[in-house]
Amino acid sequence: MEFVVITIFPEFVEQVFSWGILRRAVESGKVSYRLVDPRDFTDDRHKSVDDVAYGGRPGMVMMCEPIFRAMDALAAEGALKEVRRFIHLTPTGRLLNWEVAEELAAQEQLVLLVGRYEGIDQRVIDTFADEEISVGDYVLSGGELAAMVLIDAVSRFVPEVVGNERSVAQDSFACGLLDHPHYTRPAEFRGMPVPEVLLSGHHAEIEKWRRQQAEQLTRRRRPDLWRRYVGEKEPERDDIAEE
Repeated sequence: MEFVVITIFPEFVEQVFSWGILRRAVESGKVSYRLVDPRDFTDDRHKSVDDVAYGGRPGMVMMCEPIFRAMDALAAEGALKEVRRFIHLTPTGRLLNWEVAEELAAQEQLVLLVGRYEGIDQRVIDTFADEEISVGDYVLSGGELAAMVLIDAVSRFVPEVVGNERSVAQDSFACGLLDHPHYTRPAEFRGMPVPEVLLSGHHAEIEKWRRQQAEQLTRRRRPDLWRRYVGEKEPERDDIAEE
């Protein structure tokens, strides 16, 4: 999996590849990345990438020419793979979730367009974007953080990036539920004991407890996920532990 990120703050985005799982993935060659700064494709001495919006709206808009030039340069280098998706990070896009991240991980390359200011000239989006993705119903100062979230979420589905791939299969949302609570040593801390079932060694009971906890948590905190999980065929569940 290769990530190509078009951003005016490449040093900011590079941090996501510098720590933890993603750093090891880059070092082992499971993940690679290329950072492209539109400022490198400008002609003026100020390296301008933005201008006032037509129509008189406050704020600046990222110009199309530097980004078009950047894409032309990538194409000329043969840097764009055939199995790729060009994604514009924007609050108006499809919401990033577990299923979307897994879907995107099937690509060989993701080209991420990161906006700033009031946004990007629509002609860039109309020409290049395969889709637009949002990380939530809120607005950030720029798309760099959104790109980093997407990169981290997608990379977890790339084979051998996560040391134990069972961890991905047991993440929140993997089976339609939030994850259950977790505990480790000591068995009791400041009067707070670990649930006895987890110390019992009875694997079937442990799995039953974990499922019940996940269902309770999902029903309480994410009723939208709960309704989707239960579905029309199973409107009530008798085996859910009482809260």
